[in-house]
Amino acid sequence: MDPAKSVAVIGLGAMGLGMARSLLRAGLSVSGYDTNPDALDALKAAGGRAGASASEAARGADILVLVVVNAAQVESALFGAEGAAAALGDGAVVIASPTMAPQEAQDFARRAEAAGLLYLDAPISGGAAKAAAGALTVMASGAPEAFAAAAPALDAMAETVYRLGDSVGIGSSFKIVNQLLAGVHIAAACEAITFAGSLGLDISRVFDVITKSAGNSWMFENRIPHVLAGDYTPMSAVSIFTKDLGIVSDLGRRQKFPLPVTSAALQLFVMTEAAGMGRDDDSSVARLLAGISGLTLPGMGPEEKD
Repeated sequence: MDPAKSVAVIGLGAMGLGMARSLLRAGLSVSGYDTNPDALDALKAAGGRAGASASEAARGADILVLVVVNAAQVESALFGAEGAAAALGDGAVVIASPTMAPQEAQDFARRAEAAGLLYLDAPISGGAAKAAAGALTVMASGAPEAFAAAAPALDAMAETVYRLGDSVGIGSSFKIVNQLLAGVHIAAACEAITFAGSLGLDISRVFDVITKSAGNSWMFENRIPHVLAGDYTPMSAVSIFTKDLGIVSDLGRRQKFPLPVTSAALQLFVMTEAAGMGRDDDSSVARLLAGISGLTLPGMGPEEKD
C-alpha cells in the first residue's frame, strides 16, 4: 500500500465514517464531505480533513469513495454543480459503493471515463461495525486499471474483495441479489419475532433458541437485538430497503421474472415507511406488525398500537 495516496470519501454516514476511519488507520490521507456537520466534525476528530463541498473534498485526491444512498446522490456528488468529477485529476479512480441498478452504474462509468477518470462498480456489505473495522465485503467489477488504482483504499476498507469481472454493472447485479435476500430476511425476522409475541412467548427466549436452531439467519441474529432493546436508532434505515427492493422489483418486471417473496417484503417496508418510520432502523418492520396486531414490543408506547 502506498501511504502517499490521498482518498476523498463522499458520504459520512454510519458506513462512510467507519470507512474513512479505516482509511486513516491505514495511513492514507483522507478528506471527506457530508451534508451533516456532525459527521464532518467526527471526521476531523479522527484526523481527516473536512471539505465544504464534494468538489473541495475531492480536489487533489487519487481515489474517490462514494458512500451515498442512491443513484440520484451519485449524480449530484459526481456531476452536480459542486460535484467531485471536475476536481479530480486525470487517472483518479471513483469507487462507487451505493446500491443501484446495473444500467445506472454503467451510465456513470461512461461519464466518468469521458472525464478522464477510472470507475469501479463496488457495492459493499457488512454493516457499520465491519465498516469501522475495515472488514467489509466488496462486490466489485471494472477494468483492471481501476482495480489497481483503487487497491490502497480497498485494502484498508475491506476484508474480502470479490473481483467479479471487467464490466461495470456486474458488481451492482451481485449487490441486488444480496439485497433481495437481506430485505426478505429482515422482513421474515421481524414477522417471526412479532408472531412469537402474539403467542405469548418470551421474545428474548425465542431469540436465544432460534439463534441456535435451523431457522436462524444472519439478519435475525443481527436485527432482532434492536427489537429486544427497543432501540431503533438507524444502523440501516427502512427507506434503504424501500429503495433497494424497489430496484429488485423494477428489474424483475423488466425481465418478466416473478419475485413474489420480494414483493411481499417490499410492501412491508413501504407500509413501515408510510407509517412514519422511514428514517428509523429497518427492524422497525416489527413495530409496524406489532402495531397492526395490538401488541407492545420493548420501547413501544401505547400510541403506537392501533
